[in-house]
Amino acid sequence: MLPFFTNPYPDELIYSAIARYHFYSGNIDFKDTLEEVFLSRSVIPSVEIGSQFTTLAQQLGSNYSAERLIANHTIYPYYSLFLSKQRQIEIMNDIKGNGQGLYTRLGLVAGSICKKDGLYYCNECAKQDVDQYGEPYIHREHQLQGIGYCSHHEIMLKKYPVDSNKQSRIEFIRFELEYMDLSPINEVDEFAKIQITLAKMAYQLLKVPLNQSNRENISLKYRAFLRRINLVTASNRVRQSNLHEVFQAKVPKGFLEKSESAIDESSEYNWLKVLTRNMKRHVHPFRHLLMMLFLEVDISSLIKSGNDIGPFGKGPWPCLNKAAIHYKQPVVTGIEITRDFKSKSPIGTFTCSCGFIFARKGPDRIDEDRYRIGHVKVFGHVWQKRLQELSKQSLSIRAITRELNVDSKTVKKYLKDFNEVIVKVKAKDLALIDQYRVEIDEGIKKLQDLNRTQIRRQFPKQYIHLYRNDKEWLFEHLPLKKKQNETTKIVDWAERDKEYYYKIKQLHSELVQSKKPIRITKSIIGRRIGILANLERNLDKLPRTGKLLQSIVESVRDFRIRRCYKIIDKMFEQNESVLLWQVQRDGGVRFSAFFEIKGELESYIQKKMLE
Repeated sequence: MLPFFTNPYPDELIYSAIARYHFYSGNIDFKDTLEEVFLSRSVIPSVEIGSQFTTLAQQLGSNYSAERLIANHTIYPYYSLFLSKQRQIEIMNDIKGNGQGLYTRLGLVAGSICKKDGLYYCNECAKQDVDQYGEPYIHREHQLQGIGYCSHHEIMLKKYPVDSNKQSRIEFIRFELEYMDLSPINEVDEFAKIQITLAKMAYQLLKVPLNQSNRENISLKYRAFLRRINLVTASNRVRQSNLHEVFQAKVPKGFLEKSESAIDESSEYNWLKVLTRNMKRHVHPFRHLLMMLFLEVDISSLIKSGNDIGPFGKGPWPCLNKAAIHYKQPVVTGIEITRDFKSKSPIGTFTCSCGFIFARKGPDRIDEDRYRIGHVKVFGHVWQKRLQELSKQSLSIRAITRELNVDSKTVKKYLKDFNEVIVKVKAKDLALIDQYRVEIDEGIKKLQDLNRTQIRRQFPKQYIHLYRNDKEWLFEHLPLKKKQNETTKIVDWAERDKEYYYKIKQLHSELVQSKKPIRITKSIIGRRIGILANLERNLDKLPRTGKLLQSIVESVRDFRIRRCYKIIDKMFEQNESVLLWQVQRDGGVRFSAFFEIKGELESYIQKKMLE
């Protein structure tokens, strides 16, 4: 443990604190400082983040931990919120350990924009630091990619004249007042207002506790905000063309070009599409800030906001049938989402078990929207029954409308329809019953050999109507039931096992030789031969069949290997060079899955070359 250390100032980079330690310790050789701080002379200092934080925290004493140093004295929090949960764990391990692969995982190599070529400072912050601490120091917020203004003083940052890229790799640069220009900046910037807003948001990012959220949650939060401004379809897709149009209308195109974030709408992988789709590609945090600028939401509000759960929230939804005993209770599970062709807003149609079907335009913005009806499509049997009951109680039309929460015209219409239907149904049913009786009776006399089931099939319409409305007459006139002597069939499972065994063996040979590779599974074999039910329920009675299936059924991994073997065989037959990337492409295997089987494929290629 070190006998003393220059404790980091608020928001000071740990790099800056070590530079001050080197100065005050009197060390001449920077390798001596590295050995004292990191117990190693081969560590390469890094301005933005660095590595070996576990060792560093141990050297600084019990008042420090690796996590606190990373959270408060590196720029890692600028990236953390927009990384997947798995990537957050990997990067924290990188920073605590040797840092191998750190910047690649962060996307600083492939996805960097507005990369700073030196160290930056705010002249007002430097003045305050001198007044308060007696010296200036390197603020981490001033080193963030894409950020060109101080969030506190709202002025443009200045570049420190000593370039870290031109110094020795192991040299620490300490801010010295004599090299700093503390005079006011008179430069006019047309995008100053936007850049100041982004700087304030970036500073908020640095204050978010590590791992409080992740890319998956942030994506769902974005979608919730996009849904509120009608940029998500009923089928849950982002309206990319509309988003591109309104985004560029709000965020100046000139500023996007200046900040290396211009959007190519024709590209399927422009950063705006990647950011709003469920993709694993890295998007720079500065571009996330641009998205929040467009959505008019700051970091704090974004984190507190809810995730997207669809235009009408998560079910079950309340039934709004006032005639039902479950009125306003969450019992509705059926929902169909369509869209309004004019406004392109989602339309939710809710169907309850009581027969009540209603619709409303979305998306829901507040909880009260769940209790709003746009249009009733079907009132249902419960509502109609309640209306009949109320009409028999000699209540006025107005009283019934209050009870059922509908207008008077609806009540009058349905009461009139009920009365007309009752009269029509009675007359029609009596006539139909007489007609169907005659038709059934004549059919029985003509076709005397038919049993009950055959008569039902011969006269389905007449039979079902009489069964529902005149069951006694129907059963009196139908032929008597015949008792059937059922013989119990005994299955010879040994013979069936033998039959299945040879059929499966033959089918397996056909599947292996088929031009288009098909994964061999119990389901595909069972369906092709027509014995799937027995393979699923009675396999214990088919020992030979079961043993054969166990030897030929393929896992996903086995199938990928066989498919790749087939491609390799074809390449050898045609005297082509066997390239693994081509095998992966032709086999349609994802990179991560291909990496798992790569060793076996290489062994197979070696074997083929020796043949």
